[in-house]
Amino acid sequence: MTAPKKRGAKKRKRSHSKNVEKLIKFEEEIAELFNSGKIKAPIHLYHGNEDQIINVFKKIKTEDWVFCSWRSHYQCLLKGVPEKEIKEEILSGRSISLCFPKYNIYSSALVGGSLPIAVGLALSIKRNNAKNRVYCFMGEMTSETGIAHECIKYSRNFKLPIHFVIEDNEKSVCTDTRKAWNQKKLTYEGYSDEYVTYYHYKLKYPHAGAGKRVQF
Repeated sequence: MTAPKKRGAKKRKRSHSKNVEKLIKFEEEIAELFNSGKIKAPIHLYHGNEDQIINVFKKIKTEDWVFCSWRSHYQCLLKGVPEKEIKEEILSGRSISLCFPKYNIYSSALVGGSLPIAVGLALSIKRNNAKNRVYCFMGEMTSETGIAHECIKYSRNFKLPIHFVIEDNEKSVCTDTRKAWNQKKLTYEGYSDEYVTYYHYKLKYPHAGAGKRVQF
């Protein structure tokens, strides 16, 4: 007879694998739509970080807020937004600025654009003694900007209910991030504490698009 703990572990493993497959399949479908010319706007795809981002979302509750950059398909799926709704927005040209207020998730196409908004919301939550939290995703290039340093430092100093997730795919558009900043090691590289989670992944897609030149 299988012990309850082992059965539970197997069930969680199957659930995790299904989530990974769901994320990858969605991005592959979007890539195909883009390469066939059906999405007439920029897209930024994920790949290779499925395990890390799923683990982050294990801590995120329904009532929590999530803020993202221009690459946010995975976050929207994991926050519970139906695939159909996400796909409709992407086909309408809004892949880089997906916002679903009903699900407490927002994106910004501006570098660092969502960070100060996320911090302001976290400050409001603290002042109102609310229980929900804010999670703010950014790339490693953004994490080296002044606005990122200021937001993280302010949040630490005032003990705000916010957590920053830094996703390092080594790309600052078409330049290696460490070459762009002339740094062998980035400021938050390897961080894992109450306010910052950093993880590294290899992206098979280019910074934008799906690897094929599309002429409209």
